[in-house]
Amino acid sequence: MSSTGSISASPDGLLMALIQYPVPVVTSPEDVQANVDEICRMVGSTKTGYPDLDLIVFPEYSSSGLNTEIWSYDEFLIGLDDPKVDQFKQACRDNDVWGVFSIMEPNHEEGKPPFNTAIIINNEGEIALHYRKLQPWTPIEPWYPGDLGMPVCDGPKGSKLAVNICHDGMFPELAREAAYKGANVYIRISGYSTQVSDQWIMTNRTNAFQNLMYTASVNLAGYDNTFYYFGEGNVCNYDGGMISEGHRNPGEIVTAEIFPELADKARKNWGLENNIYNLGNRGYVGYPGGKKENYLTWVEDLAKGEYKLPWDDEVRIKDGWKYYPDGPQLGPLPDKYNK
Repeated sequence: MSSTGSISASPDGLLMALIQYPVPVVTSPEDVQANVDEICRMVGSTKTGYPDLDLIVFPEYSSSGLNTEIWSYDEFLIGLDDPKVDQFKQACRDNDVWGVFSIMEPNHEEGKPPFNTAIIINNEGEIALHYRKLQPWTPIEPWYPGDLGMPVCDGPKGSKLAVNICHDGMFPELAREAAYKGANVYIRISGYSTQVSDQWIMTNRTNAFQNLMYTASVNLAGYDNTFYYFGEGNVCNYDGGMISEGHRNPGEIVTAEIFPELADKARKNWGLENNIYNLGNRGYVGYPGGKKENYLTWVEDLAKGEYKLPWDDEVRIKDGWKYYPDGPQLGPLPDKYNK
Protein backbone atom coordinates (compact mmCIF):
# COMPACT_ATOMS: atom_id res chain seq x y z
CA MET A 1 0.00 0.00 0.00
CA SER A 2 2.00 2.92 -1.28
CA SER A 3 1.78 5.54 -3.96
CA THR A 4 4.48 5.98 -6.55
CA GLY A 5 5.27 9.31 -4.92
CA SER A 6 3.27 12.41 -5.75
CA ILE A 7 3.62 16.03 -4.71
CA SER A 8 1.57 15.37 -1.58
CA ALA A 9 1.67 12.73 1.13
CA SER A 10 -0.86 11.16 3.48
CA PRO A 11 -0.66 12.15 7.16
CA ASP A 12 0.91 8.78 7.95
CA GLY A 13 2.72 8.37 4.64
CA LEU A 14 6.46 9.01 4.35
CA LEU A 15 7.23 10.67 1.02
CA MET A 16 10.83 10.13 -0.07
CA ALA A 17 12.96 11.23 -3.00
CA LEU A 18 16.04 9.27 -4.09
CA ILE A 19 18.42 11.39 -6.18
CA GLN A 20 20.39 9.57 -8.88
CA TYR A 21 23.22 12.08 -8.58
CA PRO A 22 25.39 12.34 -11.72
CA VAL A 23 28.68 10.61 -10.95
CA PRO A 24 31.09 13.44 -10.10
CA VAL A 25 34.57 13.68 -11.58
CA VAL A 26 36.65 15.11 -8.74
CA THR A 27 40.23 16.28 -9.28
CA SER A 28 40.53 19.10 -6.75
CA PRO A 29 39.13 20.13 -3.35
CA GLU A 30 37.15 22.81 -5.19
CA ASP A 31 35.26 20.02 -6.96
CA VAL A 32 34.17 18.63 -3.59
CA GLN A 33 32.84 22.04 -2.59
CA ALA A 34 31.00 22.34 -5.90
CA ASN A 35 29.30 19.00 -5.28
CA VAL A 36 28.22 20.02 -1.79
CA ASP A 37 26.81 23.27 -3.18
CA GLU A 38 24.91 21.39 -5.87
CA ILE A 39 23.55 18.81 -3.43
CA CYS A 40 22.22 21.57 -1.21
CA ARG A 41 20.66 23.28 -4.23
CA MET A 42 18.97 20.01 -5.16
CA VAL A 43 17.55 19.65 -1.65
CA GLY A 44 15.80 22.98 -2.13
CA SER A 45 14.62 22.39 -5.69
CA THR A 46 13.31 18.90 -4.91
CA LYS A 47 11.40 20.15 -1.90
CA THR A 48 9.89 22.86 -4.10
CA GLY A 49 8.71 20.24 -6.56
CA TYR A 50 7.44 17.89 -3.84
CA PRO A 51 6.13 20.16 -1.05
CA ASP A 52 5.22 17.27 1.29
CA LEU A 53 8.64 15.64 0.94
CA ASP A 54 9.81 14.04 4.20
CA LEU A 55 13.14 12.45 3.25
CA ILE A 56 15.72 13.03 0.51
CA VAL A 57 18.60 10.61 -0.14
CA PHE A 58 21.86 11.11 -2.05
CA PRO A 59 24.18 8.30 -3.20
CA GLU A 60 27.57 7.24 -1.95
CA TYR A 61 30.45 9.37 -3.26
CA SER A 62 28.11 12.17 -4.35
CA SER A 63 30.18 14.74 -2.46
CA SER A 64 33.77 13.46 -2.72
CA GLY A 65 33.69 11.47 -5.95
CA LEU A 66 35.46 8.22 -6.79
CA ASN A 67 38.91 9.32 -7.97
CA THR A 68 41.04 6.57 -6.46
CA GLU A 69 44.19 8.68 -6.73
CA ILE A 70 42.93 11.30 -4.29
CA TRP A 71 40.12 9.91 -2.16
CA SER A 72 42.37 9.19 0.81
CA TYR A 73 43.95 12.65 1.10
CA ASP A 74 42.87 15.01 3.86
CA GLU A 75 42.03 17.87 1.52
CA PHE A 76 39.22 15.82 0.02
CA LEU A 77 37.74 14.55 3.30
CA ILE A 78 34.78 15.92 5.26
CA GLY A 79 34.58 15.63 9.05
CA LEU A 80 31.39 16.03 11.05
CA ASP A 81 32.54 19.49 12.14
CA ASP A 82 33.34 20.59 8.57
CA PRO A 83 31.53 23.65 7.18
CA LYS A 84 30.29 21.42 4.35
CA VAL A 85 28.28 19.39 6.86
CA ASP A 86 26.94 22.69 8.20
CA GLN A 87 25.69 23.37 4.67
CA PHE A 88 23.84 20.05 4.64
CA LYS A 89 22.32 20.89 8.02
CA GLN A 90 21.20 24.30 6.82
CA ALA A 91 19.64 22.84 3.67
CA CYS A 92 17.56 20.40 5.73
CA ARG A 93 16.56 23.10 8.18
CA ASP A 94 15.64 25.62 5.49
CA ASN A 95 13.53 23.07 3.61
CA ASP A 96 12.00 21.21 6.55
CA VAL A 97 13.21 17.86 5.25
CA TRP A 98 15.31 14.93 6.46
CA GLY A 99 18.40 14.16 4.39
CA VAL A 100 20.88 11.31 3.89
CA PHE A 101 24.34 12.42 2.75
CA SER A 102 27.62 10.72 1.88
CA ILE A 103 30.95 11.99 3.21
CA MET A 104 34.47 10.63 3.29
CA GLU A 105 35.37 11.10 6.94
CA PRO A 106 38.88 11.56 8.40
CA ASN A 107 40.12 8.87 10.75
CA HIS A 108 41.71 10.64 13.69
CA GLU A 109 43.67 7.56 14.69
CA GLU A 110 47.13 8.29 13.37
CA GLY A 111 48.13 6.41 10.26
CA LYS A 112 44.72 4.84 9.68
CA PRO A 113 42.74 5.23 6.43
CA PRO A 114 39.55 7.33 6.39
CA PHE A 115 36.00 6.10 6.89
CA ASN A 116 33.32 5.91 4.23
CA THR A 117 30.47 7.58 6.10
CA ALA A 118 26.77 8.33 5.83
CA ILE A 119 24.90 10.82 7.96
CA ILE A 120 21.19 11.34 8.44
CA ILE A 121 20.25 14.93 9.24
CA ASN A 122 16.77 15.70 10.55
CA ASN A 123 14.52 18.57 9.50
CA GLU A 124 15.83 20.70 12.36
CA GLY A 125 19.37 20.47 11.04
CA GLU A 126 20.69 18.00 13.60
CA ILE A 127 22.64 14.80 12.93
CA ALA A 128 20.24 12.00 13.85
CA LEU A 129 22.48 9.11 12.75
CA HIS A 130 26.18 8.64 12.02
CA TYR A 131 27.23 5.47 10.21
CA ARG A 132 30.57 4.21 8.95
CA LYS A 133 30.66 1.59 6.21
CA LEU A 134 31.12 -1.80 7.82
CA GLN A 135 32.11 -3.71 4.70
CA PRO A 136 34.36 -1.68 2.35
CA TRP A 137 34.33 -3.06 -1.19
CA THR A 138 37.56 -5.04 -1.13
CA PRO A 139 40.02 -5.35 -2.79
CA ILE A 140 39.37 -1.88 -4.22
CA GLU A 141 38.28 0.45 -1.44
CA PRO A 142 40.94 1.44 1.10
CA TRP A 143 38.49 2.62 3.77
CA TYR A 144 38.97 1.64 7.40
CA PRO A 145 36.22 -0.81 8.46
CA GLY A 146 33.41 0.96 10.29
CA ASP A 147 33.45 0.95 14.07
CA LEU A 148 29.98 2.27 14.95
CA GLY A 149 27.97 -0.87 14.30
CA MET A 150 24.53 -0.51 12.72
CA PRO A 151 22.78 2.41 14.46
CA VAL A 152 19.04 3.06 14.14
CA CYS A 153 17.26 6.38 14.66
CA ASP A 154 13.68 7.59 14.86
CA GLY A 155 12.67 9.24 11.59
CA PRO A 156 9.63 11.02 10.19
CA LYS A 157 6.11 9.56 9.98
CA GLY A 158 6.73 6.72 12.45
CA SER A 159 9.80 5.45 10.64
CA LYS A 160 12.86 3.96 12.27
CA LEU A 161 15.79 4.48 9.94
CA ALA A 162 19.06 2.67 9.34
CA VAL A 163 21.51 3.32 6.53
CA ASN A 164 24.04 1.07 4.85
CA ILE A 165 26.55 1.87 2.14
CA CYS A 166 26.82 0.05 -1.18
CA HIS A 167 28.59 -3.29 -0.58
CA ASP A 168 27.05 -3.46 2.91
CA GLY A 169 23.76 -4.28 1.21
CA MET A 170 25.16 -7.55 -0.13
CA PHE A 171 25.35 -8.88 3.45
CA PRO A 172 21.99 -10.16 4.75
CA GLU A 173 23.51 -10.17 8.21
CA LEU A 174 23.69 -6.36 8.23
CA ALA A 175 20.09 -5.96 7.10
CA ARG A 176 19.04 -8.36 9.85
CA GLU A 177 21.04 -6.35 12.39
CA ALA A 178 19.20 -3.17 11.40
CA ALA A 179 15.83 -4.90 11.63
CA TYR A 180 16.76 -6.55 14.93
CA LYS A 181 17.31 -3.06 16.32
CA GLY A 182 13.88 -1.98 15.09
CA ALA A 183 14.55 -0.36 11.70
CA ASN A 184 11.51 -0.44 9.43
CA VAL A 185 13.18 1.56 6.62
CA TYR A 186 16.62 0.39 5.47
CA ILE A 187 18.36 2.98 3.29
CA ARG A 188 21.17 1.99 0.92
CA ILE A 189 23.40 4.57 -0.76
CA SER A 190 25.76 3.30 -3.45
CA GLY A 191 28.35 4.11 -6.07
CA TYR A 192 28.17 0.86 -8.02
CA SER A 193 29.09 0.50 -11.67
CA THR A 194 27.15 -1.78 -13.98
CA GLN A 195 28.78 -5.10 -13.03
CA VAL A 196 26.32 -5.74 -10.21
CA SER A 197 23.08 -4.13 -11.37
CA ASP A 198 21.15 -7.43 -11.18
CA GLN A 199 22.48 -8.22 -7.73
CA TRP A 200 21.60 -4.67 -6.65
CA ILE A 201 17.91 -5.25 -7.27
CA MET A 202 17.95 -8.81 -5.94
CA THR A 203 19.49 -7.90 -2.59
CA ASN A 204 17.32 -4.83 -2.08
CA ARG A 205 14.23 -7.03 -2.48
CA THR A 206 15.45 -9.89 -0.31
CA ASN A 207 16.67 -7.57 2.45
CA ALA A 208 13.14 -6.14 2.54
CA PHE A 209 11.22 -9.42 2.58
CA GLN A 210 13.48 -11.36 4.93
CA ASN A 211 13.17 -8.61 7.53
CA LEU A 212 9.66 -7.25 6.86
CA MET A 213 10.95 -3.72 6.30
CA TYR A 214 11.00 -1.22 3.48
CA THR A 215 14.25 -0.74 1.59
CA ALA A 216 15.10 2.54 -0.16
CA SER A 217 18.20 2.41 -2.34
CA VAL A 218 19.89 4.87 -4.68
CA ASN A 219 23.00 4.69 -6.84
CA LEU A 220 25.11 7.17 -8.79
CA ALA A 221 24.26 7.49 -12.48
CA GLY A 222 26.28 8.34 -15.58
CA TYR A 223 29.79 7.94 -16.96
CA ASP A 224 33.02 9.14 -15.35
CA ASN A 225 35.28 8.35 -18.33
CA THR A 226 36.11 4.94 -16.84
CA PHE A 227 32.90 3.24 -15.65
CA TYR A 228 29.17 3.65 -16.16
CA TYR A 229 27.01 3.90 -13.03
CA PHE A 230 23.54 2.49 -13.38
CA GLY A 231 21.28 4.65 -11.23
CA GLU A 232 18.22 2.41 -10.81
CA GLY A 233 17.10 3.81 -7.48
CA ASN A 234 14.31 1.71 -6.03
CA VAL A 235 11.96 1.37 -3.10
CA CYS A 236 10.82 -2.10 -2.03
CA ASN A 237 7.82 -3.05 0.06
CA TYR A 238 8.20 -5.12 3.22
CA ASP A 239 6.93 -8.15 1.25
CA GLY A 240 9.79 -7.78 -1.26
CA GLY A 241 7.66 -6.29 -4.01
CA MET A 242 8.94 -3.30 -5.96
CA ILE A 243 7.07 -0.05 -5.21
CA SER A 244 9.05 2.37 -7.34
CA GLU A 245 12.06 2.00 -9.63
CA GLY A 246 14.21 4.47 -11.50
CA HIS A 247 16.02 4.12 -14.81
CA ARG A 248 19.63 4.90 -15.67
CA ASN A 249 19.25 8.64 -16.05
CA PRO A 250 21.68 10.95 -14.24
CA GLY A 251 19.74 13.42 -12.10
CA GLU A 252 16.56 11.32 -12.09
CA ILE A 253 14.44 11.65 -8.95
CA VAL A 254 12.84 8.39 -7.80
CA THR A 255 9.92 9.01 -5.46
CA ALA A 256 7.66 6.82 -3.36
CA GLU A 257 5.24 7.16 -0.48
CA ILE A 258 5.54 4.42 2.13
CA PHE A 259 3.71 3.66 5.37
CA PRO A 260 6.15 2.52 8.09
CA GLU A 261 3.29 1.49 10.38
CA LEU A 262 2.33 -1.25 7.91
CA ALA A 263 5.75 -2.87 8.24
CA ASP A 264 5.39 -2.71 12.02
CA LYS A 265 1.97 -4.37 11.78
CA ALA A 266 3.31 -7.14 9.55
CA ARG A 267 6.01 -7.91 12.08
CA LYS A 268 3.44 -8.15 14.86
CA ASN A 269 0.63 -9.94 13.03
CA TRP A 270 2.04 -12.18 10.30
CA GLY A 271 2.10 -15.91 11.02
CA LEU A 272 3.55 -17.38 7.85
CA GLU A 273 6.85 -15.85 6.72
CA ASN A 274 7.49 -13.90 9.91
CA ASN A 275 11.06 -15.06 9.46
CA ILE A 276 12.79 -12.46 11.60
CA TYR A 277 10.75 -13.64 14.58
CA ASN A 278 10.97 -17.31 13.71
CA LEU A 279 14.76 -17.24 13.58
CA GLY A 280 14.97 -16.96 17.35
CA ASN A 281 11.81 -18.93 18.13
CA ARG A 282 12.26 -22.08 16.04
CA GLY A 283 9.36 -24.45 15.62
CA TYR A 284 7.04 -22.84 18.15
CA VAL A 285 4.18 -25.13 17.05
CA GLY A 286 6.05 -28.35 17.77
CA TYR A 287 7.91 -26.85 20.74
CA PRO A 288 5.85 -24.31 22.76
CA GLY A 289 7.60 -20.92 22.70
CA GLY A 290 10.09 -22.19 20.17
CA LYS A 291 13.73 -23.20 20.53
CA LYS A 292 15.87 -20.18 21.33
CA GLU A 293 19.35 -21.65 21.60
CA ASN A 294 21.92 -20.66 18.97
CA TYR A 295 22.32 -23.42 16.42
CA LEU A 296 24.48 -21.57 13.88
CA THR A 297 28.19 -22.40 13.90
CA TRP A 298 29.21 -19.23 12.07
CA VAL A 299 27.40 -17.04 14.63
CA GLU A 300 29.23 -18.74 17.47
CA ASP A 301 32.59 -18.52 15.71
CA LEU A 302 32.12 -14.89 14.70
CA ALA A 303 31.23 -13.96 18.29
CA LYS A 304 34.45 -15.57 19.47
CA GLY A 305 36.53 -13.87 16.76
CA GLU A 306 37.23 -17.26 15.21
CA TYR A 307 35.31 -16.97 11.94
CA LYS A 308 37.05 -19.18 9.38
CA LEU A 309 35.70 -20.73 6.20
CA PRO A 310 36.59 -24.31 5.22
CA TRP A 311 38.39 -22.84 2.18
CA ASP A 312 39.84 -19.87 4.07
CA ASP A 313 43.47 -20.82 3.43
CA GLU A 314 42.80 -21.09 -0.30
CA VAL A 315 41.34 -17.60 -0.76
CA ARG A 316 43.74 -15.90 -3.17
CA ILE A 317 42.97 -12.18 -2.81
CA LYS A 318 43.33 -10.97 0.77
CA ASP A 319 44.87 -7.53 0.26
CA GLY A 320 44.81 -4.58 -2.11
CA TRP A 321 45.77 -6.82 -5.03
CA LYS A 322 46.63 -4.76 -8.14
CA TYR A 323 44.97 -1.59 -6.84
CA TYR A 324 47.03 -1.22 -3.65
CA PRO A 325 49.79 -3.85 -3.78
CA ASP A 326 51.61 -2.14 -0.92
CA GLY A 327 48.51 -1.00 0.94
CA PRO A 328 46.79 2.39 0.57
CA GLN A 329 49.33 5.17 0.46
CA LEU A 330 48.17 8.03 2.70
CA GLY A 331 49.87 11.38 2.99
CA PRO A 332 49.92 14.99 1.83
CA LEU A 333 48.12 16.13 -1.30
CA PRO A 334 50.14 15.26 -4.42
CA ASP A 335 51.83 18.24 -6.07
CA LYS A 336 49.84 17.83 -9.29
CA TYR A 337 46.65 18.85 -7.44
CA ASN A 338 48.21 22.04 -6.09
CA LYS A 339 48.66 23.54 -9.55
